[in-house]
Amino acid sequence: MVTATRRRLVGGDRERGANPVELAVMMPLILVLLFASIQIAAVFLARSTALNAAQSGVNAQRTYQAGGGAGVNSATGFLNAAGGWLVGWETPGPTCVVINDDTEVTCTVSGRSLSVVPGVDFAVQQTAHGTVERVTTP
Repeated sequence: MVTATRRRLVGGDRERGANPVELAVMMPLILVLLFASIQIAAVFLARSTALNAAQSGVNAQRTYQAGGGAGVNSATGFLNAAGGWLVGWETPGPTCVVINDDTEVTCTVSGRSLSVVPGVDFAVQQTAHGTVERVTTP
């Protein structure tokens, strides 16, 4: 009985222990793909945050008789409330420029995405554009 069990264990199971080896080979690839997908999601969230802040600035600056810094203040307030997906936006700061004889406004927000992978840094810049509200004669 003992010899039959011993023969079955020794001779019949040549694949024994292969699963941990396969896992050890595949795990670095799985981790790289996981962190890469999280980093890509962080870049898209940073782009979305920058675009929403720029649109907030345009909406504030384009209102009828808006003050000179209304767009920048609105974009800054949005970025302060949005969380940390867009980092480094304070250094250049949001910019809102009224162009074409005070009929159009453009706001730009730039920064960097949150880095999940050390050493990986993506620049983000988004611009929104709109027309300024004004009274016209028919």
